[in-house]
Amino acid sequence: MRSFPLQIVTADGLHFDGEAEKLLVRTITGDVCILAKHCDYVTALGMGEAQLTTTDGQTRRAACIGGMLAVNNGRVRLLPTTFEWADQIDQERAERAAERARERIAQGRLSKQELELAQAHLKRALVRSSVAKRK
Repeated sequence: MRSFPLQIVTADGLHFDGEAEKLLVRTITGDVCILAKHCDYVTALGMGEAQLTTTDGQTRRAACIGGMLAVNNGRVRLLPTTFEWADQIDQERAERAAERARERIAQGRLSKQELELAQAHLKRALVRSSVAKRK
């Protein structure tokens, strides 16, 4: 399979810089798979699992939340707001965060904005927990 140059960068630093065979990520409109020779493309990222297949055939999974994906002249840049490799996610912490968000939602008496924020926290925690389980 052909490869392409990929960089994964967050405000925390560089998470990957090298050749990849495939990148699967969740965008705001659904999942997209990037392969070599993909057309130029820019999109906003949603919340979900990212899967990276490296040139040695290894597949790595990560929680990938928010940000942008850009393909330009064959170079791919993933610029997520949050990016955590599966083996770096603390499963118990993610599950505790999900439980706190569920409790907050169940309390009721939240403004529309507070409810949306609690739901976003729950979704983020569930994504992290799901990715961590699939290490």
